[in-house]
Amino acid sequence: MKSISQIEIENKTVLIRVDYNVPIIDGAISNTFRIDSSLKTIKYCLGKNCKVVLISHLGRPKGIDKKYSLRPVFDYLKTIFGDKIFFSDDCLGSNTLEKTMKMNQGEIHLLENLRFYPDELNCDKVFSEKLSKHGNIFINEAFGTAHRSHASNVGVSSFFSQKAYGFLISKEIDYLDRIIDKEEGKIILLLGGAKISDKIKLISRFRDIADKILIGGAMSNNFLKAAGLNVGKSLIESDAIALSKDILNKSKSKIVLPLDFVSTKDISDDKNSIISCYNSIDDDDITVDIGPETISLFKHIISKANCVIWNGPMGIIEKEKFSLGTKEIINLIMDMTTSGATTIIGGGDTSSMIDYRDFDKFSHISTGGGASLRLLGGESMPAIDALK
Repeated sequence: MKSISQIEIENKTVLIRVDYNVPIIDGAISNTFRIDSSLKTIKYCLGKNCKVVLISHLGRPKGIDKKYSLRPVFDYLKTIFGDKIFFSDDCLGSNTLEKTMKMNQGEIHLLENLRFYPDELNCDKVFSEKLSKHGNIFINEAFGTAHRSHASNVGVSSFFSQKAYGFLISKEIDYLDRIIDKEEGKIILLLGGAKISDKIKLISRFRDIADKILIGGAMSNNFLKAAGLNVGKSLIESDAIALSKDILNKSKSKIVLPLDFVSTKDISDDKNSIISCYNSIDDDDITVDIGPETISLFKHIISKANCVIWNGPMGIIEKEKFSLGTKEIINLIMDMTTSGATTIIGGGDTSSMIDYRDFDKFSHISTGGGASLRLLGGESMPAIDALK
């Protein structure tokens, strides 16, 4: 595999698969992080006098649906590139291809949502070939979909002899994979969120790498249940209890579980929550955040690390009162970055809790939640493998 800086692109037409699956509220983009993360690669191509064609998906439309149009993305890019960027309300068709062909060097063409066509998800060969007509070089910059096998990232690759990944994916690989071999100090892995099944390969890999694996959020309920403790009505994966027990048996010295929780009888009632010890949760309790003792313990362990890797919030972050644990750890990790530690946030729900203005206070924030889990877990990434 090669990165974009290792291939000759001067004066070529470059087809770039970007990830512009951004949150849009009332027609306006509420977070431009993924778009902004692609700009270095786009500007690099323009600096090489290339024509640039951008392809992306947005949401999960069932057929053509204007609610999922990429036009708001075009409007945002227009504030950056002015009259050098054009938009087509389709990603196929002779008129769309003709617009690409008629572009001048240094201009950009954004195509409409790929997922308006089911052929995208099906990795259809004919659809892939039609997309490939838009360039003579292919660059994949869509890390958020790199763990999926779709037409625009895997299928299209087979039609290019000149292909590479962009600066964004290069950075993701550096921080989510290569950093593990480079890091010489203490590595702490912090895991939260709901599903242990999504993170099993990550845990299996890091029990030989990390000094400690801290587990919070709903994930910790599975481990407490596996240890024979009551978790009340808290969220668990019933088919993951045996798996949790096996992990505890093999990695008991590495795993750190919460000492206490914020709990409630009703998730919709955030006024009557209490602090419950891990071994005194009532049958009708629901754990919604890590408690003050756990926050203190986790912060103490994390503060001694040279490298912190975090994926998954510590509580139900949609509720202000149940997001304190997550916020406390965010603030600590920001301070650690300033002190020289390597701090990596695995995207998804965790990064949604961080103010976009504070993103530069971390070593790296991933643009892909599911993709970051796969790469951290040492699993293959079909869209990256397709560039070989």
